[in-house]
Amino acid sequence: MTGEIKRTVTTLADGRELIYFDETDDACRTGSDDRVLPPPPAASELRHDPLLDEWVAIAAHRQTRTHLPPAAECPLCPSRSGHLGEIPAPDYDVAVFENRFPSFSHRGARVPPTMLPEFVPSRPGTGRCEVVCFTSSHDTSFAGLTSQRVRTVMEAWADRTAELSGLPGVEQVFCFENRGEEIGVTLHHPHGQIYGYPFVTPRTRRMLASARSYAESNDGADLFAAVLAAEQSGERVVAANAHWTAFVPAFARWPFEVHLYPHRKVADLAALSDAERAAFGPVYLDVLRRLDGLFGVPMPYVSGWQQAPVRIDRHLAYLHLQLFTPRRAPGRLKYLAGSEAAMGVFINDVRPEDAARMLREVSV
Repeated sequence: MTGEIKRTVTTLADGRELIYFDETDDACRTGSDDRVLPPPPAASELRHDPLLDEWVAIAAHRQTRTHLPPAAECPLCPSRSGHLGEIPAPDYDVAVFENRFPSFSHRGARVPPTMLPEFVPSRPGTGRCEVVCFTSSHDTSFAGLTSQRVRTVMEAWADRTAELSGLPGVEQVFCFENRGEEIGVTLHHPHGQIYGYPFVTPRTRRMLASARSYAESNDGADLFAAVLAAEQSGERVVAANAHWTAFVPAFARWPFEVHLYPHRKVADLAALSDAERAAFGPVYLDVLRRLDGLFGVPMPYVSGWQQAPVRIDRHLAYLHLQLFTPRRAPGRLKYLAGSEAAMGVFINDVRPEDAARMLREVSV
């Protein structure tokens, strides 16, 4: 944590943790949460899919989570007279708090079922889920942030990655943002989430297996570095600076998909240098604003950091961000239909080279 960011930890009415990341040292965080709330839910249940060797989380308590409230009732806006939300302050820069409706939790465990087949083991879905509020302003987006604010968000992501990585049972930390009703967001306020998974996710396991196989066949060479080197000066680059390159990968699955790599290989966000953290914002904001300008409407997207697992194969991983949108043309979305949803075989309607060119041609 740099000296420029003030970090303040407090608790909400039900005992969940809230952390403020302020850009000035004089920020005073003494407000209390005066709501009457039920205790946080216990951990979800994990069931193992023997056909795919994957864990599935059963979290029925999430059915009651807040769904698209009007702006006046947004739980992520600063609290005020007549409206007490999740952040008991009249204003804030960046705030992180434990999710009230978590998919994974360290707070106790549910009683496992007794009627599962013997080949479907079950265990508590321990872990942690947090919400990251990028700004106190409701009517904006990540693309509307300043580079300074993105730097603060980077500090929050790095701080929480390090913190969650040290929790018992957490095997991987995932920082991500879902934007747009087309993606399935339930709150419009600019925010993201952080998952501390109690296992290494299937996508990460598969990528690291590919990296291991590539290294074994290429005298120890790094697969991720090879991908970056191949794209760095090619026609699929969208934006770049001295520390980061953003490009549409040659193997893009989605109509508009962009990967952002730091030029130096690191395992996770906490390992980035001050210069790398500061340089991320200008490139990322450039990409987001190009996406929004592509069809003249806010672009729905999923943006997530691929980080190394906490305990295994860290030497194989290469931190990078993967961003994609399901919007393939004005007024048209790409839905995961038969081939994608049932078989995992993606069919992209837009050539990656054309997608990169279209994004570069947007005036920002």
